[in-house]
Amino acid sequence: MASTAVNAVFNPPTSTGSSSSSASADNGMGKDTFLKLLMAQMSNQNPMDPTDDKEMLAQLAQFSTLEQMTSMASSQQQSAAATQMSQAVNLIGRTVTYLDSDGNTQTGAVDQVSMANGAPALSIGGKDGISTSQITQVR
Repeated sequence: MASTAVNAVFNPPTSTGSSSSSASADNGMGKDTFLKLLMAQMSNQNPMDPTDDKEMLAQLAQFSTLEQMTSMASSQQQSAAATQMSQAVNLIGRTVTYLDSDGNTQTGAVDQVSMANGAPALSIGGKDGISTSQITQVR
């Protein structure tokens, strides 16, 4: 009975549609999957032969490690976003050359920086929404 629950967690039913889910995109065992597996194991264990204490502690240690790694990855993403914003703010008042949406080269002074979709967006010469990745030269 426990192997059925384990198989359901690791081999969920697949959809026949053409859209892909986010679960298939990361292909890793996340904390939600780990908790489902742990709960399935605990609810389906034999009362006459319960889970070994050492095994339970090992699983809890794995879960703690997973939580710490998730927290560290989140902190790293926040730090990267702050660094990108800081670098973009340093461009204010500087003259830059960038490629516009048509692929033409434009030049202008950076007026302001704002956040758009989690990334810095520049306003250059009155034109908003220019990504830092479009910049080809800074003077």
